This record gives sequence, C-alpha cells and structure tokens, in this order.
Amino acid sequence: MSNLKERIGNDLKDAMRAKEAQKLGVLRMLKTAIQYKEVEPGSGELDDAAVLGVIGTLIKQRRDSVEQYVNAGREDLAETERAEIEVLQAYLPPQLSPEALAEEVAKAASEAGASGPKDLGAVMKVINPRVKGRAEGRAVSEAVKAHLASLGS
Repeated sequence: MSNLKERIGNDLKDAMRAKEAQKLGVLRMLKTAIQYKEVEPGSGELDDAAVLGVIGTLIKQRRDSVEQYVNAGREDLAETERAEIEVLQAYLPPQLSPEALAEEVAKAASEAGASGPKDLGAVMKVINPRVKGRAEGRAVSEAVKAHLASLGS
C-alpha cells in the first residue's frame, strides 16, 4: 500500500473518532475514488503519483462546481465545495509559487527548443511530469503560453 493511501486511511479513522462529519465525508469520497480507479482495467494498485492524480482530478471537479455555484448565486454550496478542496489539498505536495513555476517553464522551453507559441505542445510534454501535483494544469498552461508569447514577439 502506498504511503499516501495509508495516510488517507489513518486520517479517515481519526476523522471518524473525532466525529468530523465534513472531513469524514471528503475522505470517504476520496477513498472511493481511489478504489474505483484501482478496479479500472489495467490499473491495479495505485502508487503515490497515481493517488495524487486522483486527488488533482477531484480538486478540479470541485473548482468547476464552485464556479458554477457562484454563477448560479448559490454561495452556500460554493462554500461547501471550497471546504472540500481545502481538505483534499492537505494531501498534495507544497504548490509551486508563480515565480518558481515561471522558472520551470523557462527551463522546459529551452530544453524543448521552443521559439514561439507554436511549440506549446512540446513544452507541455517536458514540463508536465516535472510539476505534476505541485501546480494546477490551468496555471501551468497559462504560464507556458505567456512565456512562449514573450519568445514569439
């Protein structure tokens, strides 16, 4: 069993004992998502990197929900989703600052030999494995686009 899955299981038990209803619900949902991913054909036991991918997916889903709830004027539901995001983020490694992300993007762009916006795919292929779990996909994409735009001009 991966260290992260073990930590999630232990935190689930602690939340049960402490009667923390919201945290318990989020951890149960996370554990179910991990188990669901493991039974998909060809998946098998997930390692820490794959568990981080599941957590990232759940956070992205919640962020999309927050946006929809805010647009619909349902701030109460948006707040619930934000609280769930907070619980899930506790299992992610420390996130890169915008400056550190920009440095990684610059390194990846030079390694990929990027000369402008047309090289977006090549740079993303280089940078994604480096920042997986430490930066959100949308932020990475925007940083790469901004860097490539500055090269192209």
